[in-house]
Amino acid sequence: MEAIVKKYQQKFRKIKEEMNRWDELQFRLVSQFRNACSVIERLPVIQDSKNFGNLKSVGGIEVAVLRKQMESLQTILLSMKKTLEDFHGIVLYLEKIHRDGRQLVKGGSNQLTVKQLHQRIGVKPRLADCIDGLMLLSDMHNSEYLLKLSLVSALSTLALKPRYVEFLIFKLEHVDKRRNVSFAHRMQSCQMLLILIMHIEFLRLS
Repeated sequence: MEAIVKKYQQKFRKIKEEMNRWDELQFRLVSQFRNACSVIERLPVIQDSKNFGNLKSVGGIEVAVLRKQMESLQTILLSMKKTLEDFHGIVLYLEKIHRDGRQLVKGGSNQLTVKQLHQRIGVKPRLADCIDGLMLLSDMHNSEYLLKLSLVSALSTLALKPRYVEFLIFKLEHVDKRRNVSFAHRMQSCQMLLILIMHIEFLRLS
């Protein structure tokens, strides 16, 4: 029993390293999203020839500037796609850790009874708590990844209102940093953000 608990502790230490990577990726995604929003908000200005002043006399200036901005936006979006792939890699890793954790107590000669799973050894957590913790971490970060994926996908379709989506990204970052809140509360926050996304999409279509 105690040996199995130690194996779970090792898994949680590995997860902590992945959480540090998650925070780094979150900072990167917020920066990329802000840059993309800045470019999108400049596009209507660039397409209005009145904003070029005396530069209008330079042949092809409007097209050249617009093309440059679109190239910048494409580069940013590709970078965001790579960041999302890195997020997904962490999600898959957490899912594997959860599966392996379940296998520790439910597979082969290690199969334990319900009573053993809820038995506490000194100050160490119960095995049931370890399994539930791995599941919550996996589900929570999968939900956050799907939300990030939805927000980035919505960026191109919500070009006229990028600040709305940026607000959701920053809201999610705020949720990420609230280390003292429960997993259930964080997952509830993600669900609330998804509702906001649907509301924004409704406003766009109306």
